[in-house]
Amino acid sequence: MSLAARWKRLREKMVRDPLPPESVAAGWALGVFVGFAIPFGLQLIVSVPLALMMRVSKVGATLGTFVTNPATIFFLYPAQTWVVYNLLFGSREMGELPTEWTRQTVMALSGPVIISFFLGGLALAMLLSPVTYHVVKRIVIRQRRRKRGK
Repeated sequence: MSLAARWKRLREKMVRDPLPPESVAAGWALGVFVGFAIPFGLQLIVSVPLALMMRVSKVGATLGTFVTNPATIFFLYPAQTWVVYNLLFGSREMGELPTEWTRQTVMALSGPVIISFFLGGLALAMLLSPVTYHVVKRIVIRQRRRKRGK
């Protein structure tokens, strides 16, 4: 499936959600926040109950978490860790990050690296969630207007 076809399908899922545009956008923003702030594998366990409690789009909360996925975590996780580590701990050598993120490799990491990982994810979450909210809300409103006009 082409990228254009995937984008069209994703946009249709946003627009078809029966909730108001603000709730759809809030669900997506929640999903993106959880996607960056919570480690891969635990995200759906957190995002879906939160979406239910907040009464926002469960579809958006689910799909928004896919911002981190098996293809992107190999770039995002080391980058967010490296940036925050260098900001907090200066130019000290961090060492090599593991290529396989298992329980054993995470436990072997030093405290500053783990702190940097979580703070980096939180920083990305706080930066990109509001952007996601406004972009999704705009898309939903525009697409629903177009559908009503047809």
